[in-house]
Amino acid sequence: MKKENTKKISTRIKVNDEVIVIAGKNRKQRGKVLAINKNSGRVIVQGVNLRKRFARPTQENPKGGIIEVEASLHISNIQYYDSKEKKGTKIKMNLDKSGKKVRVAALSGREID
Repeated sequence: MKKENTKKISTRIKVNDEVIVIAGKNRKQRGKVLAINKNSGRVIVQGVNLRKRFARPTQENPKGGIIEVEASLHISNIQYYDSKEKKGTKIKMNLDKSGKKVRVAALSGREID
């Protein structure tokens, strides 16, 4: 049985951010973050790292068959995709004019909503 990491991983990536894969067989693929598991440090990215699953027939899917689902990637293998610079960038935290913390793309200096 695999021992779970008790320490939660902190990240500046959030759900619905567009990210690019920077390592592994899915390198240079882009997609939107669907889910983040901070306990295991893994993320699910839309359309990346697809695996085939064999589905039994159900009422929703009466034929069953083979379906493709996204498998998780480690959070260290993805990077925020800056659409202005057209490449991956780190995210840093800055203060805006009102003193509120905001995420900023390190390459372009643009605020991330």
